[in-house]
Amino acid sequence: MNILLIDDEQSLRKSLRLALETMGHRVQEASSGSQGRGLLAHHQFDVAFLDLRLGREQGLDVLPALLQLAPGLAVIVITAYATIETAVDAMRSGAADYLPKPFTPGQVRVVLDRVQRLHRLQSHVEELEEQVRSVVPEADLQTCQPAMQQCLDIAFRAAATDATILLRGESGTGKGVVARAIHARSLRAAAPFITVHCPSLSAELLETELFGHVRGAFTGAVQDTTGKVAVAEGGTLFLDEVGDLPLTLQPKLLRLLQEKRYERVGEPSTRSSDVRIIAATNHNLEEAVAKGAFREDLFYRLNVIDVTLPPLRQRPEDILPLATHLLHFFARQSGKQVSEFTDEARNALLRHPWPGNVRELRNAVERGVILARDQQVGLSDLPAQIGAGSPESTLEIGSAVTLEQLEAEHIRRVLAQTPTMEEAASVLGIDPSTLYRKRKRYGL
Repeated sequence: MNILLIDDEQSLRKSLRLALETMGHRVQEASSGSQGRGLLAHHQFDVAFLDLRLGREQGLDVLPALLQLAPGLAVIVITAYATIETAVDAMRSGAADYLPKPFTPGQVRVVLDRVQRLHRLQSHVEELEEQVRSVVPEADLQTCQPAMQQCLDIAFRAAATDATILLRGESGTGKGVVARAIHARSLRAAAPFITVHCPSLSAELLETELFGHVRGAFTGAVQDTTGKVAVAEGGTLFLDEVGDLPLTLQPKLLRLLQEKRYERVGEPSTRSSDVRIIAATNHNLEEAVAKGAFREDLFYRLNVIDVTLPPLRQRPEDILPLATHLLHFFARQSGKQVSEFTDEARNALLRHPWPGNVRELRNAVERGVILARDQQVGLSDLPAQIGAGSPESTLEIGSAVTLEQLEAEHIRRVLAQTPTMEEAASVLGIDPSTLYRKRKRYGL
């Protein structure tokens, strides 16, 4: 690695340089903070060893300037006046590690090994992020629809604060996409964005998923686990379909919102948390409160900033731009020279009511690109229900279709005709968590 030594003691610089060069690193020296900044402005370094006392200068005053010049620089603070306080101050100021004098070549090697492992992990994360971008279409939040523009304006104005945001809208309208966009525009963007799907687990498992548990808390708890609240520390916790949160867990979420405190399952001690909450639901929470299915105090704590995303059928001017954006993505992903829709396909996309909203559009375009025989996606390449013009005319009972196709079509029609997931589940005679799993299975 390229290493910069910033220390006013020539003898220490000489001995440390010798040790580093013996390890195979390239080294340059600076006797002051200003000289170090000058070298950093003209050369690229991986690591800097910075003394806390540089004559009249203080290393902690120099550290921010070094990181401003080279944000990816790993600064290792060295000092003969090692205390817990100085170590904490150094790490809070952005230091990568801390080394008290006197130190041995072996200790230097250990510190540099940690820095190299961190660099490799960062490179691996960047590689994984690039892979994710290659398989997941980039969110297109451009819109010509006034109601959608107003929603995004409210959401993004609130993004820079820590205010709790409640995203409402039908399934597939892009609540998760907007939640990620809010996080990316927040002061917590560099910290984790963690999602919890509230309908997917039982109350007991969901509590463990959220808060974690200690060994022996219940049968099968053979080791301590970290909940997603802890994993999201410093970042954003996204509660998807929060309207399905069991009543038994709602007081604990309320406490997390109000006091920033929680307990792991089976642990008597209380933990503090620094997370920003974004919640999403397709339920009418006011009705749920009136029926006693959702706590009123929790509703008001979640509903600080209320954003309701319009369904795709109310955004006809956005259908073709979104479809074209997705077409180009899937064409690149599949390596096919598909560049447009036929006129017939475009008209069908505009006529379709899109009960599954943007998620259904995404699936339809992906299928179209895969099946396209030339540079155009034709009507025959799209799902049958889109070409039929309305979901009611797609399948007939008694025709040559599978039970799964009939079930998926029936669920699609019910979802299109009911305002909430709860009502759709009631019509279908199943509970909301079962409906959630079936929607996920059929891509609705």
